[in-house]
Amino acid sequence: MGLTRDRLIARFARTLEEGGRGCADSSQAVALRRAARALDARDRVAASNTRRAAVLVPLVDRPGGMTVLLTQRTDHLADHAGQISFPGGSIEPGDPDATAAALRESLEEIGLAAEHITVVGRLDPYLTGSSGFVITPVVGIVAPAFSLAIDPFEVAEVFEVPLSYILDPKNHRRAERIDGERRRTFFVLPYENRNIWGATAAILINLFEVLSTA
Repeated sequence: MGLTRDRLIARFARTLEEGGRGCADSSQAVALRRAARALDARDRVAASNTRRAAVLVPLVDRPGGMTVLLTQRTDHLADHAGQISFPGGSIEPGDPDATAAALRESLEEIGLAAEHITVVGRLDPYLTGSSGFVITPVVGIVAPAFSLAIDPFEVAEVFEVPLSYILDPKNHRRAERIDGERRRTFFVLPYENRNIWGATAAILINLFEVLSTA
């Protein structure tokens, strides 16, 4: 699916006009979100115990087609070590909002400056089951003339995945895991020698939900 910058911006504008939700409430979309998040009422952490976080979903506007910029976290981090993720982190007291936090964290983690980013919208909040983060995904279009300065403590590697790969449902695989007495279902997006799963895969599926009707 080929998406131009203008069509992508228009799609997010429509979702905001529809009440700010990341996607239409079709039964398929609801089922996808539920399976991707692998959460039920028993998994939800009390609001007082959750930590607020924000990530940038960077869509790089390459001449050959948009890509999604992702990071590989280092193995020694306390939360989600070694996983594939978006640049982002906790919303700090000094951050005016989730967008500001996502842009600040992107600069700190990978050196991606806000001057290269056009924020176009947000996706649905995502609640992690283990670490208790409520993540706000902020979608931004990134002009390709940027340079990076990776923080080696947090980020092992930065790479890009074609957006067309994310928008192809043939690449959305489901997996199951037994966690105690519960069976969890979640999405995995295998790309080259990597497996994208967890919160990152769930957010990418939500991005697919939004853009598949663009």
